[in-house]
Amino acid sequence: MFPATRMRRLRSDRVRPLVRETSLTAEHLIAPLFVTGGKDVAWEIPSLPGQFRFSVDRLGSEADELLGLGVRAVLLFGVLEAGEKNETGSAAWDPDGPVARAIRHLKETRPELLVLTDVCLCDYTSHGHCGLIKDRRVDNDATLELLGLVALAHARAGADWVAPSDMMDGRVGHIRGVLDQAGYAEVGICAYSVKYASCFYGPFREAVDSAPRFGDRRGYQMDPANVREALREVELDLAEGADMVMVKPALAYLDVIRRVRDGFDAPVAAYQVSGEYAMIAAAARNGWLDEDRAILESLTAIRRAGADAILTYYAKRAASLLREGRTA
Repeated sequence: MFPATRMRRLRSDRVRPLVRETSLTAEHLIAPLFVTGGKDVAWEIPSLPGQFRFSVDRLGSEADELLGLGVRAVLLFGVLEAGEKNETGSAAWDPDGPVARAIRHLKETRPELLVLTDVCLCDYTSHGHCGLIKDRRVDNDATLELLGLVALAHARAGADWVAPSDMMDGRVGHIRGVLDQAGYAEVGICAYSVKYASCFYGPFREAVDSAPRFGDRRGYQMDPANVREALREVELDLAEGADMVMVKPALAYLDVIRRVRDGFDAPVAAYQVSGEYAMIAAAARNGWLDEDRAILESLTAIRRAGADAILTYYAKRAASLLREGRTA
């Protein structure tokens, strides 16, 4: 006899919405934004077509578009000229730097927007590494002091959350202590807890000119072969006070997202990084795939793996597609 159960009965256009297991909405998305100095700057990044370096005065219109589409969170990255960088990355905690000014502007004019900030030194150091260099290696413990300064500068400017991405041991606990002692106990920490030494960061490094001038970041970013280590990193960061943990990259590490989701009750974020964005964009420009469908399918996959929030350069476009009623 032919089977009585016909799975295709669940796949008509009218039934699909009733039985869909994974939701994707604009409120799940966080838009990374690059902010730089100067005025009236909106410079398109060649390796990230459709993404821009904005001066503070041009950032507001981008935020308005995101809010209008239902995206209510952004993550800010600072971009400096080469001559503004130094060995310690001191511009990272400059209260008049592009990130601090952008935070103040956004919180004063668009208080409903959740503003997260990247806390790291690689965008600001002349050598391109994420911390202080001693004997051609990153000095973990000395770097913590500087990361605390960065987080405090962002909190003072009005950041809602800080997101340390450096992968130094103990940085979440140090930052939590600095913020609490300064009276910023309400500022959240979204820790880049699981950040792999990945080739998929290439376009981002071009966007902010942060490629290491010597060596690489394998001494502090994780081995792509490891997943048990990822669970230890998450456990440590939560014990140190992280409010949310992140897995980065996302698409090549969906299994890691699932293991983190299953292992911990804390909110989990995932970062669809620059290389993942660029692959989809480049394939679409060559006519090899439907970009809109690829956007929604990849983001749905990240949600299905267990991510509560997704950082993606496709946030604005995805939100627009979702508003049209599109699904993967």
